[in-house]
Amino acid sequence: MEHAKQLEILDDLFRMIDNHENVDAGVLRQNPTDVYVDPDLAKTEWTQFFRNHPQMIGLSGELPEPGSFLTTNDFGVPVLATRDRDGKFHAFVNACRHRGSRLVQEKRGKARNFACPFHFWGYNNQGELTSIPEDQHFGQVDKSCMGLVRLPAVEKHNMLWVHPQPDGVIDVSALLGDLEQEIAEWHFDSMVFMDETTIDKRLNWKLANDTFGETYHFSRLHKRTLNNIFYGDALHYETFGRNHRFTFPSRRIDLLREMPRDEWNITHGAITLYYLFPNIQLILGRGTVNLVKIYPDGTNPSRSISKVGHYFSRRLLEAKQEAAAEGAAELAAEDAYNLEKVLTTLPDIKATSEVFDSTIEQEDYAMGEGTQQAVESGALPYLIFGRNEPALHHMHNSYRAALGQPPLEEYKG
Repeated sequence: MEHAKQLEILDDLFRMIDNHENVDAGVLRQNPTDVYVDPDLAKTEWTQFFRNHPQMIGLSGELPEPGSFLTTNDFGVPVLATRDRDGKFHAFVNACRHRGSRLVQEKRGKARNFACPFHFWGYNNQGELTSIPEDQHFGQVDKSCMGLVRLPAVEKHNMLWVHPQPDGVIDVSALLGDLEQEIAEWHFDSMVFMDETTIDKRLNWKLANDTFGETYHFSRLHKRTLNNIFYGDALHYETFGRNHRFTFPSRRIDLLREMPRDEWNITHGAITLYYLFPNIQLILGRGTVNLVKIYPDGTNPSRSISKVGHYFSRRLLEAKQEAAAEGAAELAAEDAYNLEKVLTTLPDIKATSEVFDSTIEQEDYAMGEGTQQAVESGALPYLIFGRNEPALHHMHNSYRAALGQPPLEEYKG
């Protein structure tokens, strides 16, 4: 992000904190609750937003070196993503061409070749069929025509994109729109993938997305957790087509007041969250990135699965290891990547990672599960989105526009 833009956002956050002001959408909106329970709408969303839409599966750090691979089955197509010996990113349907068996069972790893566990047909990490056991008995097969089914795959700005359909098209510039240059300036090539958390809950995928659409609840729901780390009633917000940028201050922002403006950095005083339509929440802190991918259950509107990837900058990890070597932290060499101790040693990481552990699952998503039960009862005709919750207005209006529906109605009491 350009430094002038960082200063503009930080100045706006200071103004809100000092004047006890907040972002203002100008109106209240009401969201009909059937969008969280309608099975027909859920099927349409699954088809249009997931089965037939490019999917961001991670940052480049999830395939850190030649031979790396990862698998996912989050959007209805089993995917095997690989990085070949030349460093090129590929994606395939994770199914043997013989009888369709799952080729790779592991979530992540490193391999140049894969063997189907059913009959041991072999493939390399470029998707080529390389061997058929007892092929003289099986019969003539043209190996050059029977490689793994290839899926469109694009690596750009150190983000990994896959289209679920073999004939699909991925245009990252179109997907990011006016955010593209700003996203590129974050230099995700420095981010090291550490782990991924799966949160499987009884709430609609849009309710899970709504969790990341406001900070109004921080000082209420998160009184003993996030409220100690962040200011909850100050928010800088901008939309970019179907996407948005959502920036809120940490309590460390006050330290910037005593620093020269040319030394201000947005990560030292705020968290920046990018929403990428339809289901990505990309949260950036000081030396950290948390990538939240929220998926529906294609057959059940009352269930969603969130995959939360944690990334840390090489510089931050090196600083931690240096501190350990100097005796500043009680870390043995074998604990170099022990996240719990990293979080204890480096408070900035702890502050940004806490959101994606017990706080989200046990507080935010617990509220969402209660909402899901309430809207299923039919007793609530709509939910209200406040003037201080513009991201909720924007996300739901984006969904509705994509499906050819009218925008949310204004709430007039």
